[in-house]
Amino acid sequence: MEEKITEEIDTQNNIIQSKIYFIRGQKVMLDRDLAKLYDIKPIRLREQVKRNLQKFPENFMFQLTENEIDLMVSQNAIPSRQYLGGHLPYVFTEYGALQLANVIKSDRATQVSIQIIEIFIKMRELISTNHEILSKLKKLEENDIERSEQINMIFMYIQELENNKKQINDQQNRNRIGFNSSKNK
Repeated sequence: MEEKITEEIDTQNNIIQSKIYFIRGQKVMLDRDLAKLYDIKPIRLREQVKRNLQKFPENFMFQLTENEIDLMVSQNAIPSRQYLGGHLPYVFTEYGALQLANVIKSDRATQVSIQIIEIFIKMRELISTNHEILSKLKKLEENDIERSEQINMIFMYIQELENNKKQINDQQNRNRIGFNSSKNK
């Protein structure tokens, strides 16, 4: 029984996670997807939003443009423009999804908004961890480049020493020109 509940929660989390998009530098969810998760009709959700617009500043919610919709369709984020129901959809940030649950005032909306918030937090932690890893890799790469330059410099010095040795050797082994008194005796 407990395993089945855990499996359902995981499935629900995966569904929610697949409905989060990155638009205008923010992680957002479409009004249609939230309505489905909150178990209400999308038109009712938009009505509630329009009645409570003062509760949704731009960092909570904004409406997509035609270009943004075209981009989402071209990247297969959504199957087609028809998926959106023939209007420019609203998208909600993490805070907007929470505020939306307060406006809708249903138990289902409250439960799902908590799940959404938890998923957004996990995503933020994952991004933070990835950023730290990328930062460390960049430092390693910089150190590697620095070491590589130092190794190249060492090879240059060794090469220079070898060339000097060869020149000294060549000078010592050359046939001397001029009068050699040791041959005459």
